[in-house]
Amino acid sequence: MRGIARRDLSAGQAVALACGSLAAVTALDLNDGHLGFLFSLGFVLAVATAPLSVDVRSLLPTGVMPPALLIGALVVVAVLAPDAIVVDGLPSDAGSLTLVLAAVIDHGVTLVVGHVLALAGIGVRVALAPTP
Repeated sequence: MRGIARRDLSAGQAVALACGSLAAVTALDLNDGHLGFLFSLGFVLAVATAPLSVDVRSLLPTGVMPPALLIGALVVVAVLAPDAIVVDGLPSDAGSLTLVLAAVIDHGVTLVVGHVLALAGIGVRVALAPTP
């Protein structure tokens, strides 16, 4: 089964590529000291393109990846650069768990948009897959 690309990635390769690309975008976005639009855009692009790069039989991991990727990225930021997470009404002495929870809620729209696009990509891949 051939995908959109000449050679499809394995699910593990696609997840690793999404993690690496989001890590790079996050590092770029942290240059100004806080997470912003670039992080959100990078997340959406990473999770939306992953289903387009894998074999049809390997789509499941790309469908469950968006929440795990967002939470994982925010955990890393909360541990390494807690001042980068700016949420209105959050006390300055909030712990890492509180920062992560607040950041996930604050990036809720980003998560929903990314996950919907990833699921749409999966739907397109399944619909266009050749039948055996």
